[in-house]
Amino acid sequence: MPRKPGPYDDCPRLPDADRPEAPVDVRSLVSGASIEIEIGPGRGGFMFERAAAAPEAGLLGFEVRRKWATIVDRRLGKAGLGGRARVFAEDAKQALLRLSPDGSVARFYVHFPDPWWKKRHQKRLVMGDVLVDEMRRLLAIGGELFVQSDVEERVDQYEALMKDQAGFEPAGDEPGSPRIADNPYGARSPREHRAIADGLPVYRLRYRRRG
Repeated sequence: MPRKPGPYDDCPRLPDADRPEAPVDVRSLVSGASIEIEIGPGRGGFMFERAAAAPEAGLLGFEVRRKWATIVDRRLGKAGLGGRARVFAEDAKQALLRLSPDGSVARFYVHFPDPWWKKRHQKRLVMGDVLVDEMRRLLAIGGELFVQSDVEERVDQYEALMKDQAGFEPAGDEPGSPRIADNPYGARSPREHRAIADGLPVYRLRYRRRG
């Protein structure tokens, strides 16, 4: 019996989705003077706010949940932003492997990732060597990686991970530290808005791609 079509079978995918080895020029996906990528945009709040704050930037999101990738990508199109802001239903760790050319991305954003606490879930963590390696390859010299969470333990874990990563330097508020007190990008994720409204601390890290 044929499988019944699902509501999000037409979700937005990278070109040649059936050829995971096929390279994709990131500049062919969105227009803009620079390219910025959000890992896991969820319901898209940050994408919309960043599009308004940085009208010169092209924005890409990789969201593993087909439902939200489809909904947000359609909303961006209806808002007239589809030419420079897209969300694709892709696992970022696989999608970044396909992107080219090296040094073509100005910023990566990773907001509140990895809600996995049991040891058996560690293999599901987004922030790890595979993702960091690809972000390093794709970032332009001077490009930025911004990571934030409301879980201090997670941010400590990411900071420890990044200490061993060649090609990145801390770009926080104090020399030699990646810690940054506020979000400087004129856009906040929905969870960041909630944390601030509830009076919860948000821990932020910023790194810069070193030449």
